[in-house]
Order: sequence, then structure tokens, then C-alpha cells
Amino acid sequence: MTVPIVRTIADLRSAVRAWRAAGESVSVVPTMGALHEGHLSLVRAAKEQSDRVIVTLFVNPKQFNDAGDLSDYPRTEADDAAKLAVLGVDLLYAPATSEIYPSGFTTNVSVSGVSEGLCGAARAGHFDGVATVVAKLFIQTEADLAFFGEKDFQQLQVVKRMARDLDIPIEIVACPTVRQPDGLALSSRNVQLSKAERALAPVLAQTLFAAAGRIEAGNEVATVLRDAIVALEDAGFDKVDYLELRAENGLRVLDSLIEPARLLAAAHLGETRLIDNIAVRPG
Repeated sequence: MTVPIVRTIADLRSAVRAWRAAGESVSVVPTMGALHEGHLSLVRAAKEQSDRVIVTLFVNPKQFNDAGDLSDYPRTEADDAAKLAVLGVDLLYAPATSEIYPSGFTTNVSVSGVSEGLCGAARAGHFDGVATVVAKLFIQTEADLAFFGEKDFQQLQVVKRMARDLDIPIEIVACPTVRQPDGLALSSRNVQLSKAERALAPVLAQTLFAAAGRIEAGNEVATVLRDAIVALEDAGFDKVDYLELRAENGLRVLDSLIEPARLLAAAHLGETRLIDNIAVRPG
């Protein structure tokens, strides 16, 4: 069993036109490859909600602000294709960089507000790169539905706002974060952790869940956040980029739990930057 792979917009659109002619619905799951169970859970959700599923595989250079990080990003197309074939994916779209950004390409999609702060502060230009490539993938695939994980919660909000503001006729479906039994959120970057770092990594999720419980119990937000950062540093994390409480709707900074919120964090173990978030609910 294999999954058909196309590498050009023309071949992609030819397949989609045939599905449309048959009255079939189409979903897309955008990825950068190095697929893990988190990605595969999105594919399963897409299979349940549409007739045809496209998975895109493109390591987008425009969302990396570190050339070393781009070159080190895992590229495992053959293994990814094998995993997708088992799930019955209809098409893997794996274009070359020149297909997405042809010579003379100068357009940039920038989403203000929800892209600011958090990962937007630490990774200059990152969300412009995300918004630009995802807008192109939505237009190229002409999909009805697009599936994204809640683990990259700020990215999810950027994509939602971009699609809404540009009137792209697609529904964004958010899927829960998938975790290891010890709580670590699945990420393609987890393979970069050393054995000692991997043993320590679940402390990030544990700290967030403990902090969320304290906030929901009525403790002062500023004190809880400060204690959580200290806990991560004391546990052995090299650096905490941020640990903040934000409103789910619009990602406004919250100093009290007055509406549904997310506790979001990014922290470094060695050369690996881990991100995670969990829901925090008033009442």
C-alpha cells in the first residue's frame, strides 16, 4: 500500500478537480513532515469528516529565523509516506521550495494581534512565514476543512484569523494536543532531546497543569506564573522564554481568570525549544 505523492500545483489541482466533479469533500492536514502520533491523530479526524484527505509536507524556510534550526529539522519523507499509506490518505503533496516560492516571489502575509508576544516575540518573522505558506496551501488545495493541533495554540489562532480576514472559504478544525503517557506533548523536535533531557521534558507539562490548578482555585495569577517559572528553572530547564496566561479568544494577556484562557509556555532544554499549553477555565 502506498500513498500517491504529487509535487506540483498543477498535479494537485488535477486530483482535486476530479474529486470535486464526483461531489466529494476535501480536507487538508498541513505538516512539515517528521510525522508523529499527533499528526496522525489529525489525519484520522480528517478521514472521519471528509471524503478525501490531502496531507501536505513542506519544510517552510520562511518560518525559521535560524538557519541552523532549518538545516537540522528532521526530513523523513519515505517514513512519513508509509505512515500515511496505512491510514488511507488520498494524496501527499510534497512540493519543492521553488514550487511554493518561485523566482521573484515577494508577497508576505502578516497577521497582527494574535501573532504578537509569546512565540512571536522569540522568533521574529515566524508567524509571517506560517501565515504566508498556509494561505498558499489553502488556495492550492481548495480544501473544505483544515486540521491543526492545539499544541501550537498561537499558530492555530494566527491561521484562523488569516483565513477569516482573507475570506478563504475553509473551516479550521482544532484537535486536542496528543501527549506521551508521562505528559510530554508530542513534537517532531522531541527526537532532538538527549536521554537526560527527555527524562526532564515532562516537567514542563506537569508544571503547567499544577499552575492551572492553582489559578482555577483562585490563587493570584502573577504569583502562580512566577512560581512556575522558578520551578522550571530549578528543575533544570536552561531558559524559559515565556509562561503566560492568555485569553483563548484573541490571546489577550490576563492578570485574572475572568474568561476561558490558555496557560502557554516555551522553555529550552539544551538546544531544543519545547512549547506547550493547557486550557484554564473560570469557575
